Amino acid sequence: MDKMRLKTLLEGVAAGRVTPDEAAAALSSLAFVAAGEWAQVDRHRELRCGFPEVIFCQGKSPEQVAAIARRILEASDRLLATRATPETYEAVRAVAADAVYHDTARTITVNRSGAVSTGLVGVICAGTSDIPVAEEARVTCEILGSAVQTFYDVGVAGLHRLLAHVEQFRKARALVVVAGMEGALASVVAGVAAAPIIAVPTSVGYGANFGGLGALLTMLNSCAAGVAVVNIDNGFGAGYIAALINKSACGEAGR
Repeated sequence: MDKMRLKTLLEGVAAGRVTPDEAAAALSSLAFVAAGEWAQVDRHRELRCGFPEVIFCQGKSPEQVAAIARRILEASDRLLATRATPETYEAVRAVAADAVYHDTARTITVNRSGAVSTGLVGVICAGTSDIPVAEEARVTCEILGSAVQTFYDVGVAGLHRLLAHVEQFRKARALVVVAGMEGALASVVAGVAAAPIIAVPTSVGYGANFGGLGALLTMLNSCAAGVAVVNIDNGFGAGYIAALINKSACGEAGR
């Protein structure tokens, strides 16, 4: 349930079309709903947090994801599923013909809200190999209602590439910075921009990168102020936080 559906229900109570007991029953029955025998879909997530439950597809069968997606879309006009395969997308499209698959980001979205994107989030990534994680962040920001501008392949090995875009990404209300290898890019960006930085270490790199641990430790030990760090390859988490910051800056928190 979103705020519009709640408002309609409360207006029905106020107008006498719905009794208080009926409203209470409707709210109780909508709190969560089963999707098969293996999932309980939280239908009040959007009401509490502003966005419906997000499906993490890894480890779920395409049929399970499709069943969960159907339940979410019964009560919401937006859907985000992450770490999705093309097979999962085909299953979701069978229950939501307007679903869109973002192959680089490995995400599935449905957006029936008609809402206009607001504010600006910048998504910056060090190398082309980091783009899948950056794209997951971008898609997440956009489905949450934020406008996004991307700056790709601007790592510290060629610092002039980053500096050429400084005036552009300084306009953003939040910046997602994605980097593997040694992960130094987040500190550099934080040194030239005033917006909050959400740093994303990626698992891209040679042996001593330790699957992203090297970049993670670099970002956690950043000497620049204003850098927060999410888990390795967690573009979704970074994009979600950036969208929340952007919405707050736009005066839309909780909407």
